[in-house]
Amino acid sequence: MLIIGPRMIIVSAGALIDMDGRVLISKRPKEKVLGGLWEFPGGKLEPNENPEEALMRELHEELGINTWKSCLAPISFSYHKYDNFDLLLLLFVCRKWDGMVQSHEGQTLKWVFPQEIQKYPMPDADKPFIPVLRDLL
Repeated sequence: MLIIGPRMIIVSAGALIDMDGRVLISKRPKEKVLGGLWEFPGGKLEPNENPEEALMRELHEELGINTWKSCLAPISFSYHKYDNFDLLLLLFVCRKWDGMVQSHEGQTLKWVFPQEIQKYPMPDADKPFIPVLRDLL
């Protein structure tokens, strides 16, 4: 049984990988928590939502694309204790989706090779995924 306290946030994120082996990263708007940092697209789980459902919903809302549970492969997770909340971040790889990736929430998007990701400032919870993706691709 998992009991989540009031400070715990669970987020599903996607490492979208294109045919050239590049990964999509997204820059958080300045006015949001951790604003100005680059991250993997995704978002918080809603009540009664599983991680794959949350990621599929978030990818549709943020990027205008659709994917399926069968196209999401869980590859890693990280935990980080920020000042005001604790974050459990679940990372899935996705190589297949329908639609054109576009910014639907005003965020800047960039396709980068895994070896280049460390050049972009990221939240602490996202940083452990950089070597995982370098080794994977």
